[in-house]
Amino acid sequence: MVRVDGHGLVEKFLLLNSSTKSDILVYIVGHEAPGSDSRHPYDMSSDSNAKYLRTVRRHAKIIAGQFFGHLHADTFRVIYDNDRPVSWTFMAPSVSPHRDPADSSNPGLRLYKFDTNTGKVLDYTQYYLDLAAANRNVAEWTAEYNLTQYYGLHEVSAISLHNLADKLQIGTPHETNIFHKYLRAYRVRHESSESCDGACAHQHFCAITCLEHVAYRQCVEAAASALAAAGDSAPLTTPLLNTIVILFAFIIVVIN
Repeated sequence: MVRVDGHGLVEKFLLLNSSTKSDILVYIVGHEAPGSDSRHPYDMSSDSNAKYLRTVRRHAKIIAGQFFGHLHADTFRVIYDNDRPVSWTFMAPSVSPHRDPADSSNPGLRLYKFDTNTGKVLDYTQYYLDLAAANRNVAEWTAEYNLTQYYGLHEVSAISLHNLADKLQIGTPHETNIFHKYLRAYRVRHESSESCDGACAHQHFCAITCLEHVAYRQCVEAAASALAAAGDSAPLTTPLLNTIVILFAFIIVVIN
């Protein structure tokens, strides 16, 4: 085999070209996903990243799914072609835990459900190991969530995941509850004392929707400037705390 870079992109592209001519659906499985993330920014070189994204756009109709790891986190990516969602990537957490002062995660395992006739991915169930509890008692793997039920998706597609990503944007009506569900899944239920403020939340949105390195950097910088101008840098309020604050305000009004 002839390799021109560390990711073996030439071999992958030749396989996709052959599959496109035969109308064969393919899965792409790898370690490092395209795009960027706060944990591991710019793992791929800009050239390899751009080449990979161009190839996915060209062959999107035969790519039934893209599956990666590396981040030790639970997240996803949406690939666009002229602002139209055309493909998606799932990044599953690792069996080995991630430990970081700012952002840790528990071990995870994932079971995918797919149509054996069409190859279409239908759903997945995410399992996790509560490491703190396992260190005190017997290790027990537990079902964490089911994708379509957890996020209220009708199907697994680029469009449905685009719509989910859209709800994660700061300032949208759905944002607070949906983002906290996403962040809990991202950390694989690891209890963290670190908050995720508006800039942090938007960085997640940028990572999900802006896979080109330049676009990701511009998205993060634009969000940081806008949030700074609006003074919106406080930690996001949890759904439970929102409820308590609203209830407390209601009681005060009634008493007065």
